[in-house]
Amino acid sequence: MTTPYVLVLYYSRNGSVSEMARQIARGIEQAGLEARLRTVPAISTECEAVAPSIPDEGALYASLDDLKNCSGLALGSPTRFGNMAAPLKYFLDGTSNLWLTGALVGKPAGVFTSTASLHGGQETTLMSMLLPLLHHGMLITGLPYSEQALLDTQGGGTPYGASHHAGPDGKRMLDQHEITLCRALGLRLANTALLLENGRGQKA
Repeated sequence: MTTPYVLVLYYSRNGSVSEMARQIARGIEQAGLEARLRTVPAISTECEAVAPSIPDEGALYASLDDLKNCSGLALGSPTRFGNMAAPLKYFLDGTSNLWLTGALVGKPAGVFTSTASLHGGQETTLMSMLLPLLHHGMLITGLPYSEQALLDTQGGGTPYGASHHAGPDGKRMLDQHEITLCRALGLRLANTALLLENGRGQKA
């Protein structure tokens, strides 16, 4: 039996989403669970374009087994016209077998995103990522307003999940409120996963 872990699965183009993933991982580890960071390869309109099997840098590419065996999931993507990025959608489109077998039913999941502009579709992107997770029967953990940073933030942060305002050039670093909310999401996911693991087998 594998050690319980929360999968932090993301696609990042300019580094903001990957930095969010690292902060979420810190929140997961704060609860005493392993955070497994995984990414997905870019996709191309050129049929012959093939990504290396191992990325040159950063997290490894995700496998379906990474997803199948996780105790919880944090899913992250930059915004693409108010929607998740195509590489992440492509990966999720290949999870039909996990849906057929109910492999993800009852597991906690949360989402996170980064945008170039403050109102560039953060909330719709988060919602677009939640839809396939709901189809998989996952339990959605957002960010409650008991998190003071959600009320104080001048940048990213939504009740639907963690978010970040990267700026027009994509170089704005995560501010303290955004970092706090990323870590809070990771901690909440991990704590929920632990509660569900400890209560597994009990009937409601």
